Formats: sequence, C-alpha cells, structure tokens
Amino acid sequence: MSTKLTADTADLRSAWGAVMSMALCVAVLIASEFMPVSLLTPIAGELGVSEGQAGQMISISGLFAVITSLSIGGLTRTIDRKLVQSSFAALLIISTLIVALAPTYPVLMIGRALLGIAVGGFWSMSTAIVMRLLPADQVPQGLAALNAGNAIAATISAPLGAWLGDIIGWRGAFALIVPVAVLALVWQRIHMPALPPRGIRRANPLGLLSQPQVALGMASIFLLFMGQFALFTYLRPYLEGVAGFSVPMLSGGFLALGLAGLAGTFAISRLLRTRLYGLLIAIPAVMAALAALMIASAALPAVVGALIVLWGFFATAAPVGWGTWLARTLGPEAEAGGGLQVAVTQLAILAGAAAGGFVFDALGWQTTFAVSAALLGASALCALAAWFQQSDPR
Repeated sequence: MSTKLTADTADLRSAWGAVMSMALCVAVLIASEFMPVSLLTPIAGELGVSEGQAGQMISISGLFAVITSLSIGGLTRTIDRKLVQSSFAALLIISTLIVALAPTYPVLMIGRALLGIAVGGFWSMSTAIVMRLLPADQVPQGLAALNAGNAIAATISAPLGAWLGDIIGWRGAFALIVPVAVLALVWQRIHMPALPPRGIRRANPLGLLSQPQVALGMASIFLLFMGQFALFTYLRPYLEGVAGFSVPMLSGGFLALGLAGLAGTFAISRLLRTRLYGLLIAIPAVMAALAALMIASAALPAVVGALIVLWGFFATAAPVGWGTWLARTLGPEAEAGGGLQVAVTQLAILAGAAAGGFVFDALGWQTTFAVSAALLGASALCALAAWFQQSDPR
C-alpha cells in the first residue's frame, strides 16, 4: 500500500510539474505576443516603417492564431498531445529568434506569423491537457495556474519591453525571451507523460454559434477585444507623442497598468457568482468611457496616467468574466467553446490592431480612440442582449 501511495504521489508531482511548465510557456507566449505594444516606436524607426505598420505585428500573429485554433484539433487528431505541445513550444523559440534577428520588415512578419501558430495551438489544447493530467478535484487549480501565467505576462510584458528596449534595444528584448522558452520546453519534456489522442466531441466549434446566447456572447467578446486592441496597440505612441511621457514614465505607466490588471482579476472573482452579467455589461461600458476621457485629457499627463491604470483594471478582468460565462453556458461543450473563444479573441485582436493601425496612420490617434470607444460600447450592448437570451435570469 505504501509503495502504491508513493508512486501515486510521484505521478501527481510530475503532473503538476507538467502543468507548471505549461504555465511558464503561457507566460512566454503572452509576453512574446504583446511585447511589441511597448516597442512600436523603435521597431518602426529601425525597419523604416510607420508605427501603424509596426502594429501589424500584433495583427498577423492574431490571424495565424485564429486559423490554428479552429483547425488544430482535426489536423493533430492522431498525434500524441505531448508531442503537439512540445512542437508549439519549439515553434515559439524559432519565431522569437526570427523576430530578434529580422533584417527586414517581411522577415519580422514571418516570425510573428509562426508565433501566432504557437499561440493558437497551445491555448486551444491547454484546458483539455490539464484535465487529463490532474485529478478532477485539482483541475480548477491547474487552470488557475495557467491563468496566473497569463496575468503575470500581461503585467510585465509591456513595462519590461519598454525598459529592456531602452537598455539593450528591441532586438535584445526579444532575444531574452529565448532562454526562458527553452526552459519551459525542457521542463515540459521531463514532466509531461505521453498523452495519446482522444476523439474530439465536436469537430467544428463554429456549430456552437447556432445557439443565440452563444452567438451574442461571442459577438460581445469579439467587440470587446477589438475595441481594446484598437487602442492598446497604439498606447505607446499616444503616451509618448501626445501625453508627453518619457521612457521612464512609460515603463512606470505600463507597470502600473499591469498591476492594476492583477488587482482587477482578483476583484472580479469575488463578484462573479452573483453579478456575472452585470460585470460583462459594465466592463466594456466603462472602458468606452475611459477611451473617450483619454481623448479629452490628452494634455494632462497625470490624468492620463490615472486613466490607463483604470483601463488595466477593467481590461484584464474582462477575460475572467467571459471564461466563467463560457463554463456556465456551455457545460459539457465547454471544451469546443474554448477553442471557439480562442479563435474569436485572436480574430478580434487581429481586427483591432489592423483597423487601429489603418485609422492611426490615416486619421490620427483621436479617431483611433473614438473607434475603440464605439466598439466597446457595442460590446456592452451585445452582453446585454446575451443576458436577455439566458434561460435563468439570475
């Protein structure tokens, strides 16, 4: 009996090691995806492109993440999930090296496209893999670990990128991601057991959109992230060129934004049981108001600083609310819904960064921020409509 208990304990410890390696990989993926937000100006200057064109680094990774998240389940249905996830971690390393060494803008975009494949594939399978690694009663803690990696990366990627970019340049900032990604890959190879593929319950997650509440919820998610990234992708040019922030102020501002996001994540978790739809409606509505206030207060750096802190508080909390909505609404279909949500989110990031870049170059930052406010307001209206569609009004 004691030998069996010892073996079970060792297996569980190894499983948790695999989960934590995935959490580290998530952190590196998110940091890689969003670090360009704080480095647009130097990247654009060195490669001889506009800041709007540099912002398409976010767009192209989002495009390939969408394609991958919708197709990866069918394409890899006969392949061991350990090998699949390790391949995505290796692709992260390759893509980051390409970006760090890119001699031209097209090569840079190739690296970002490969990153999008890694992001879409890794995220789409992560929940299912955690469910296979851990006992049922520990799955929530495992998923929380992945979300913690996401939140930490979202907190540090922008300020760290701005700080490192000032010290060692934007190429050096990306190059420093590589050893951390290698650590995550080695850690995963050591601890993750073989995970033979299982049949997927729903081959086409798009079929979920036939349910009105799901369709409205996904529309709200799309508009939320599109509105968020139409503004957030171009936050550095706004802070630096309009509000007059210095590089140290930029680093401090992005750090404060990220820390506020962590606070928002913890705060929303206490309210979700009884105020789910109220939060899903209120968050984009408040963010729309903040975008409008950023336009009106551009000449007041202290006010702008306070507004971006509030932006971080609400923007980072939003995915927590929609994740809870997904679990409550879809139940046994939550795994397919997770793949759909990844696709919708990444498509929204792509659309927001792309549209924001075109508007930023053609019409200026004020119009970009106004478009962001309009999209966020529409997200609140879709969340309201989804609330009316639910069968249980509580």
